[in-house]
Amino acid sequence: MKYTVTPSQAKSQLIHALTAGLVPVIHGSPAIGKSAIVRQVAEEFNLELIDVRLSQYDPTDLNGFPKIDVERGRAGYVPMETFPLEGDPLPEDKDGWLIFFDEISSAPRSVQAAAYKILLDRMVGQSRLHPKAVMAGAGNLETDNAIVEEMSTALQSRLSHLEMVPNLNDWIAQAAKDKVDYRILSFLRFKPDLLYSFKPDHTDFTYASPRTWYKASPLTKGRTDINEVMPILAGTVSSGVASEFKSFVEIHEQLPTIEQIVAAPSEISLPQEPSIQFALTGSIAAHAKESVLDGLMTFVRRLPPEFQIVCMRDMLRHHPVLVQHDAIKNWISVNAVELF
Repeated sequence: MKYTVTPSQAKSQLIHALTAGLVPVIHGSPAIGKSAIVRQVAEEFNLELIDVRLSQYDPTDLNGFPKIDVERGRAGYVPMETFPLEGDPLPEDKDGWLIFFDEISSAPRSVQAAAYKILLDRMVGQSRLHPKAVMAGAGNLETDNAIVEEMSTALQSRLSHLEMVPNLNDWIAQAAKDKVDYRILSFLRFKPDLLYSFKPDHTDFTYASPRTWYKASPLTKGRTDINEVMPILAGTVSSGVASEFKSFVEIHEQLPTIEQIVAAPSEISLPQEPSIQFALTGSIAAHAKESVLDGLMTFVRRLPPEFQIVCMRDMLRHHPVLVQHDAIKNWISVNAVELF
Protein backbone atom coordinates (compact mmCIF):
# COMPACT_ATOMS: atom_id res chain seq x y z
CA MET A 1 0.00 0.00 0.00
CA LYS A 2 1.32 3.41 -1.00
CA TYR A 3 0.90 6.20 1.54
CA THR A 4 0.46 9.82 0.52
CA VAL A 5 -0.11 12.77 2.85
CA THR A 6 -1.92 16.10 2.62
CA PRO A 7 -0.03 19.28 3.58
CA SER A 8 -1.41 19.23 7.14
CA GLN A 9 -0.51 15.55 7.49
CA ALA A 10 2.95 16.22 6.02
CA LYS A 11 3.52 18.89 8.64
CA SER A 12 2.49 16.55 11.46
CA GLN A 13 4.66 13.70 10.14
CA LEU A 14 7.58 16.08 9.66
CA ILE A 15 7.38 17.07 13.33
CA HIS A 16 7.22 13.40 14.41
CA ALA A 17 10.32 12.62 12.34
CA LEU A 18 12.36 15.59 13.56
CA THR A 19 11.45 14.82 17.17
CA ALA A 20 12.70 11.26 16.64
CA GLY A 21 16.02 12.48 15.25
CA LEU A 22 15.27 11.44 11.67
CA VAL A 23 15.85 13.40 8.46
CA PRO A 24 12.46 13.59 6.70
CA VAL A 25 12.13 14.47 3.02
CA ILE A 26 8.90 15.60 1.38
CA HIS A 27 8.49 14.45 -2.22
CA GLY A 28 5.80 15.88 -4.46
CA SER A 29 4.90 17.62 -7.68
CA PRO A 30 6.17 21.16 -8.30
CA ALA A 31 4.57 24.18 -6.58
CA ILE A 32 2.32 22.32 -4.13
CA GLY A 33 3.82 23.91 -1.01
CA LYS A 34 6.51 21.46 0.13
CA SER A 35 8.96 24.19 1.08
CA ALA A 36 6.21 26.18 2.80
CA ILE A 37 5.52 23.25 5.14
CA VAL A 38 9.17 23.14 6.23
CA ARG A 39 9.21 26.91 6.79
CA GLN A 40 6.05 26.69 8.90
CA VAL A 41 7.66 24.05 11.13
CA ALA A 42 10.78 26.16 11.54
CA GLU A 43 8.69 29.18 12.51
CA GLU A 44 6.47 27.30 14.95
CA PHE A 45 9.46 25.77 16.75
CA ASN A 46 11.44 29.02 16.70
CA LEU A 47 14.25 27.60 14.58
CA GLU A 48 16.52 29.54 12.25
CA LEU A 49 15.89 28.18 8.75
CA ILE A 50 19.01 27.46 6.71
CA ASP A 51 17.98 27.04 3.06
CA VAL A 52 20.44 24.72 1.28
CA ARG A 53 19.64 24.28 -2.43
CA LEU A 54 21.54 21.08 -3.11
CA SER A 55 21.09 21.40 -6.87
CA GLN A 56 23.29 24.50 -6.72
CA TYR A 57 25.97 23.04 -4.41
CA ASP A 58 29.34 21.44 -5.07
CA PRO A 59 30.73 18.55 -2.98
CA THR A 60 33.23 20.98 -1.45
CA ASP A 61 30.36 23.06 -0.04
CA LEU A 62 29.35 20.06 2.08
CA ASN A 63 32.72 18.57 2.95
CA GLY A 64 34.63 21.81 3.52
CA PHE A 65 37.43 23.54 1.65
CA PRO A 66 40.99 22.12 1.65
CA LYS A 67 43.42 23.95 3.93
CA ILE A 68 47.15 23.37 4.29
CA ASP A 69 48.74 23.67 7.73
CA VAL A 70 52.32 24.46 6.75
CA GLU A 71 53.69 24.20 10.30
CA ARG A 72 52.30 20.72 10.81
CA GLY A 73 52.83 19.63 7.26
CA ARG A 74 49.26 18.41 7.08
CA ALA A 75 46.13 19.30 5.08
CA GLY A 76 42.52 19.30 6.23
CA TYR A 77 39.11 20.74 5.46
CA VAL A 78 37.54 23.97 6.73
CA PRO A 79 33.73 23.75 7.05
CA MET A 80 31.52 26.27 5.31
CA GLU A 81 29.89 28.78 7.66
CA THR A 82 26.53 27.66 6.27
CA PHE A 83 26.30 24.89 8.85
CA PRO A 84 26.11 25.40 12.63
CA LEU A 85 28.76 23.36 14.41
CA GLU A 86 29.37 22.24 17.98
CA GLY A 87 30.31 25.23 20.08
CA ASP A 88 28.61 27.81 17.88
CA PRO A 89 26.27 30.20 19.76
CA LEU A 90 22.55 29.88 19.12
CA PRO A 91 21.07 32.40 16.67
CA GLU A 92 19.72 35.50 18.38
CA ASP A 93 16.21 34.89 19.79
CA LYS A 94 16.11 31.35 18.30
CA ASP A 95 16.14 27.90 19.87
CA GLY A 96 18.21 26.21 17.18
CA TRP A 97 18.36 25.61 13.44
CA LEU A 98 16.45 23.70 10.79
CA ILE A 99 18.77 22.88 7.86
CA PHE A 100 16.51 22.54 4.83
CA PHE A 101 17.98 20.58 1.91
CA ASP A 102 15.65 21.84 -0.81
CA GLU A 103 15.74 20.46 -4.36
CA ILE A 104 17.39 17.36 -2.92
CA SER A 105 16.17 15.18 -5.79
CA SER A 106 17.79 17.56 -8.31
CA ALA A 107 21.28 17.29 -6.83
CA PRO A 108 23.95 15.65 -9.03
CA ARG A 109 25.18 12.23 -7.89
CA SER A 110 28.47 13.72 -6.71
CA VAL A 111 26.63 16.14 -4.42
CA GLN A 112 24.33 13.38 -3.20
CA ALA A 113 27.39 11.36 -2.22
CA ALA A 114 28.92 14.36 -0.45
CA ALA A 115 25.71 14.73 1.56
CA TYR A 116 25.88 11.21 3.02
CA LYS A 117 28.09 12.23 5.91
CA ILE A 118 26.08 15.22 7.09
CA LEU A 119 22.74 13.41 6.73
CA LEU A 120 23.74 10.22 8.55
CA ASP A 121 26.71 11.12 10.75
CA ARG A 122 25.78 14.79 11.34
CA MET A 123 29.29 15.85 10.32
CA VAL A 124 30.63 18.48 7.95
CA GLY A 125 34.04 17.14 7.05
CA GLN A 126 35.59 16.34 10.46
CA SER A 127 33.36 18.76 12.40
CA ARG A 128 30.12 17.82 14.13
CA LEU A 129 26.82 19.63 13.63
CA HIS A 130 25.44 21.55 16.55
CA PRO A 131 23.16 19.37 18.71
CA LYS A 132 20.39 21.97 18.34
CA ALA A 133 20.35 21.59 14.54
CA VAL A 134 17.78 19.38 12.82
CA MET A 135 17.57 18.53 9.11
CA ALA A 136 14.80 18.06 6.53
CA GLY A 137 14.55 18.02 2.76
CA ALA A 138 12.16 18.34 -0.19
CA GLY A 139 12.23 17.41 -3.85
CA ASN A 140 10.16 16.94 -6.98
CA LEU A 141 8.96 13.65 -8.45
CA GLU A 142 10.67 11.99 -11.39
CA THR A 143 7.29 11.51 -13.08
CA ASP A 144 6.64 15.26 -13.38
CA ASN A 145 9.32 16.11 -15.96
CA ALA A 146 11.02 18.31 -13.38
CA ILE A 147 14.81 18.43 -13.21
CA VAL A 148 15.34 15.30 -11.15
CA GLU A 149 18.33 13.03 -10.63
CA GLU A 150 17.76 9.44 -9.58
CA MET A 151 18.41 9.22 -5.85
CA SER A 152 21.03 6.66 -4.93
CA THR A 153 19.98 3.81 -2.65
CA ALA A 154 22.62 4.93 -0.15
CA LEU A 155 20.98 8.35 0.09
CA GLN A 156 17.47 6.86 0.16
CA SER A 157 18.29 4.83 3.25
CA ARG A 158 19.61 7.87 5.11
CA LEU A 159 16.25 9.64 4.81
CA SER A 160 12.63 9.17 5.89
CA HIS A 161 10.33 9.76 2.93
CA LEU A 162 6.89 11.36 2.60
CA GLU A 163 4.94 11.89 -0.61
CA MET A 164 2.68 14.94 -0.42
CA VAL A 165 -0.35 15.68 -2.61
CA PRO A 166 -2.35 18.93 -2.83
CA ASN A 167 -5.46 19.26 -0.67
CA LEU A 168 -8.02 22.03 -1.10
CA ASN A 169 -9.22 22.21 2.50
CA ASP A 170 -5.66 22.39 3.83
CA TRP A 171 -4.77 25.09 1.32
CA ILE A 172 -7.85 27.20 2.02
CA ALA A 173 -7.28 27.00 5.77
CA GLN A 174 -3.76 28.41 5.37
CA ALA A 175 -4.71 30.87 2.61
CA ALA A 176 -7.47 32.37 4.77
CA LYS A 177 -4.95 32.95 7.57
CA ASP A 178 -2.61 34.58 5.06
CA LYS A 179 -5.38 36.93 3.78
CA VAL A 180 -5.42 35.58 0.22
CA ASP A 181 -8.14 37.24 -1.89
CA TYR A 182 -11.35 35.65 -0.58
CA ARG A 183 -12.73 35.44 -4.14
CA ILE A 184 -9.90 33.04 -4.99
CA LEU A 185 -10.96 30.85 -2.08
CA SER A 186 -14.62 30.94 -3.20
CA PHE A 187 -13.63 30.23 -6.80
CA LEU A 188 -11.60 27.18 -5.81
CA ARG A 189 -14.48 25.92 -3.67
CA PHE A 190 -16.53 26.09 -6.89
CA LYS A 191 -13.76 24.70 -9.12
CA PRO A 192 -11.61 22.52 -6.82
CA ASP A 193 -9.76 20.88 -9.72
CA LEU A 194 -8.20 24.25 -10.52
CA LEU A 195 -6.24 24.43 -7.29
CA TYR A 196 -3.64 22.41 -9.17
CA SER A 197 -3.81 22.13 -12.95
CA PHE A 198 -0.22 20.97 -13.52
CA LYS A 199 0.41 18.37 -16.22
CA PRO A 200 3.96 17.25 -17.07
CA ASP A 201 3.31 17.89 -20.79
CA HIS A 202 1.53 21.26 -20.42
CA THR A 203 2.17 23.79 -23.19
CA ASP A 204 1.19 27.01 -21.42
CA PHE A 205 3.89 29.12 -19.78
CA THR A 206 2.62 28.21 -16.32
CA TYR A 207 -0.17 26.45 -14.43
CA ALA A 208 -2.48 26.93 -11.47
CA SER A 209 -0.99 25.65 -8.23
CA PRO A 210 -0.95 26.41 -4.51
CA ARG A 211 2.15 28.53 -5.13
CA THR A 212 0.83 30.46 -8.15
CA TRP A 213 -2.54 31.21 -6.52
CA TYR A 214 -0.63 32.94 -3.72
CA LYS A 215 1.17 34.96 -6.38
CA ALA A 216 -2.15 35.83 -8.05
CA SER A 217 -3.74 37.22 -4.89
CA PRO A 218 -1.89 40.60 -4.85
CA LEU A 219 -2.95 41.09 -8.48
CA THR A 220 -6.65 40.50 -7.85
CA LYS A 221 -7.25 41.58 -4.25
CA GLY A 222 -9.54 44.61 -4.05
CA ARG A 223 -9.83 44.81 -7.83
CA THR A 224 -13.30 44.68 -9.42
CA ASP A 225 -12.11 44.84 -13.04
CA ILE A 226 -9.92 41.78 -13.62
CA ASN A 227 -9.41 42.85 -17.25
CA GLU A 228 -6.86 45.36 -15.99
CA VAL A 229 -4.50 42.55 -14.98
CA MET A 230 -5.56 39.71 -17.28
CA PRO A 231 -2.27 39.38 -19.21
CA ILE A 232 -0.15 39.02 -16.07
CA LEU A 233 -2.81 36.94 -14.27
CA ALA A 234 -2.83 34.56 -17.25
CA GLY A 235 0.94 34.45 -17.01
CA THR A 236 0.64 33.50 -13.34
CA VAL A 237 -2.09 30.81 -13.25
CA SER A 238 -2.43 30.08 -17.03
CA SER A 239 -4.75 31.61 -19.62
CA GLY A 240 -7.64 29.19 -19.27
CA VAL A 241 -7.76 29.34 -15.47
CA ALA A 242 -7.45 33.14 -15.46
CA SER A 243 -10.41 33.40 -17.83
CA GLU A 244 -12.53 31.18 -15.62
CA PHE A 245 -11.62 33.22 -12.56
CA LYS A 246 -12.47 36.46 -14.39
CA SER A 247 -15.94 35.09 -15.20
CA PHE A 248 -16.42 34.13 -11.57
CA VAL A 249 -15.47 37.63 -10.39
CA GLU A 250 -17.97 39.13 -12.84
CA ILE A 251 -20.66 36.97 -11.21
CA HIS A 252 -19.41 38.08 -7.81
CA GLU A 253 -19.84 41.76 -8.69
CA GLN A 254 -23.56 41.18 -9.35
CA LEU A 255 -24.23 39.80 -5.87
CA PRO A 256 -26.28 41.64 -3.28
CA THR A 257 -24.14 43.66 -0.91
CA ILE A 258 -23.72 42.79 2.75
CA GLU A 259 -25.81 45.87 3.58
CA GLN A 260 -28.64 44.69 1.34
CA ILE A 261 -28.57 41.21 2.90
CA VAL A 262 -28.60 42.57 6.45
CA ALA A 263 -31.44 44.98 5.63
CA ALA A 264 -33.77 42.15 4.51
CA PRO A 265 -32.18 38.78 5.40
CA SER A 266 -35.48 36.87 5.24
CA GLU A 267 -36.84 38.47 2.07
CA ILE A 268 -33.85 39.00 -0.24
CA SER A 269 -33.78 36.63 -3.21
CA LEU A 270 -31.84 33.42 -2.66
CA PRO A 271 -29.67 32.43 -5.67
CA GLN A 272 -30.03 28.89 -6.99
CA GLU A 273 -27.02 28.68 -9.30
CA PRO A 274 -24.08 26.92 -7.54
CA SER A 275 -21.47 29.35 -8.89
CA ILE A 276 -23.44 32.27 -7.44
CA GLN A 277 -23.92 30.45 -4.13
CA PHE A 278 -20.17 29.82 -3.84
CA ALA A 279 -19.45 33.46 -4.64
CA LEU A 280 -22.05 34.66 -2.14
CA THR A 281 -20.88 32.44 0.73
CA GLY A 282 -17.31 33.59 0.14
CA SER A 283 -18.36 37.24 0.25
CA ILE A 284 -20.36 36.75 3.46
CA ALA A 285 -17.51 34.85 5.12
CA ALA A 286 -14.95 37.52 4.24
CA HIS A 287 -17.03 40.53 5.25
CA ALA A 288 -18.75 39.23 8.38
CA LYS A 289 -18.42 41.37 11.51
CA GLU A 290 -20.10 41.43 14.87
CA SER A 291 -22.35 44.42 14.15
CA VAL A 292 -24.13 42.70 11.24
CA LEU A 293 -23.82 39.06 12.27
CA ASP A 294 -27.40 38.53 13.43
CA GLY A 295 -28.78 39.56 10.05
CA LEU A 296 -26.15 37.60 8.13
CA MET A 297 -26.88 34.43 10.08
CA THR A 298 -30.60 34.78 9.40
CA PHE A 299 -29.75 34.75 5.70
CA VAL A 300 -27.11 32.01 5.98
CA ARG A 301 -29.64 29.66 7.58
CA ARG A 302 -31.71 29.92 4.38
CA LEU A 303 -28.88 28.48 2.29
CA PRO A 304 -28.65 24.75 1.49
CA PRO A 305 -26.91 22.94 4.38
CA GLU A 306 -23.70 22.27 2.43
CA PHE A 307 -23.33 25.98 1.66
CA GLN A 308 -24.03 26.93 5.26
CA ILE A 309 -21.13 24.70 6.29
CA VAL A 310 -18.79 26.15 3.66
CA CYS A 311 -19.74 29.67 4.70
CA MET A 312 -19.26 29.04 8.41
CA ARG A 313 -15.91 27.28 8.00
CA ASP A 314 -14.55 30.14 5.93
CA MET A 315 -16.08 32.79 8.19
CA LEU A 316 -14.34 31.36 11.26
CA ARG A 317 -11.06 31.08 9.36
CA HIS A 318 -11.28 34.75 8.37
CA HIS A 319 -12.60 35.93 11.75
CA PRO A 320 -11.93 33.39 14.54
CA VAL A 321 -13.15 35.82 17.22
CA LEU A 322 -16.73 35.54 15.90
CA VAL A 323 -17.00 32.05 17.39
CA GLN A 324 -17.92 33.82 20.65
CA HIS A 325 -21.00 35.50 19.13
CA ASP A 326 -24.37 34.07 20.18
CA ALA A 327 -25.59 33.72 16.59
CA ILE A 328 -22.55 31.58 15.76
CA LYS A 329 -22.83 29.56 18.96
CA ASN A 330 -26.47 28.77 18.21
CA TRP A 331 -25.64 27.61 14.69
CA ILE A 332 -22.71 25.49 15.90
CA SER A 333 -24.84 23.82 18.60
CA VAL A 334 -27.04 22.42 15.84
CA ASN A 335 -24.38 21.77 13.16
CA ALA A 336 -21.13 21.08 15.09
CA VAL A 337 -20.64 17.59 13.67
CA GLU A 338 -20.83 18.84 10.06
CA LEU A 339 -18.68 21.90 10.75
CA PHE A 340 -15.78 20.12 12.45
